[in-house]
Amino acid sequence: MLYSVETKSLTKSFGKVIAVNDISFSVKTGEIFGFLGPNGAGKSTTMMILTTLLKPTSGQALISEFNVMSDAKKVRENIGYVQQETTVDEYLTGRENLLLQAKLNHIPKKEINKRIDDILELIELSDKQNESVVTYSGGMRKRLDIAGGLLHRPKVLFLDEPTVGLDIQTRRKIWEYIKKIHTEFNMTIFLSTHYMEEADRLCDRVGIIDGGKIQVIDSPENLKNAMGNEVISIILDEHKIHDSFLPKLKEIEFVKNITEDGAKLTLFVSNGTQVIPKIFQISSELDVKITTISLTRPTLDDVFLSYTGHEIRDDDSGFNRKREHTKMKGLRS
Repeated sequence: MLYSVETKSLTKSFGKVIAVNDISFSVKTGEIFGFLGPNGAGKSTTMMILTTLLKPTSGQALISEFNVMSDAKKVRENIGYVQQETTVDEYLTGRENLLLQAKLNHIPKKEINKRIDDILELIELSDKQNESVVTYSGGMRKRLDIAGGLLHRPKVLFLDEPTVGLDIQTRRKIWEYIKKIHTEFNMTIFLSTHYMEEADRLCDRVGIIDGGKIQVIDSPENLKNAMGNEVISIILDEHKIHDSFLPKLKEIEFVKNITEDGAKLTLFVSNGTQVIPKIFQISSELDVKITTISLTRPTLDDVFLSYTGHEIRDDDSGFNRKREHTKMKGLRS
């Protein structure tokens, strides 16, 4: 088995804060691997270590068998890195931005124009190449950003939250381009995201990271199947759950796992139609009032909830995102 990315006991601390906590994983050559977790979970910190922008506190990381510490120059030659924040110069044209990237990456002069033409065609920006980027939409800027990371034909492309801040239609369009890039160049793509649908649609495998630790790694399909065939969501008409209610539910045949979030319970089951009547029977015996109950197929949201005990919410990550950006800004200055 060939691996493009390997980490062994990778750890990064900022003072007393452990951002990345003893993580070990491998990314197969040619796969799209997703790092799934909320902002502040350690995704960007890990990616910065893998792209040589940050030194680990301890542990080891290899990119295409080159060590990120001792072979940093070789690592940079073999990777493309597209940051969360757009880095294109809005006062240059699309083509001028790519020319600048080509020179920074020391691409031979005789190859530059052909490569830029090919990339612009791939991301469907040929007709806008001579217009200032200030006139581009958010999706067009992100496509140009990704194009800049592809010009030197890297073996591994790192995409840090590639669709953050974009509307759902534009986000899905970017997914199409990522799939097209993967097919066209047959390269390994390592992307971080906190969008469940993005990970489900794009990734061959995902690693769920929370609090700096990897909780599980597998294909989205395997992770969902492992939860059980179905998910039962219950909302109770009370804040305090009856002491005997949860233990009784766990005794029901076909119930694989239960997570609790206030008055909401999530049951991962293998036969929902048989479990639901038993839930109502137990609730009646214990005089527990159920407000709503629903039966669905498991999603990656359910997988994340099962492994971490909480959901990913866009609105609870503001502090963590600010902290991450402040950290990066300090590193650049």
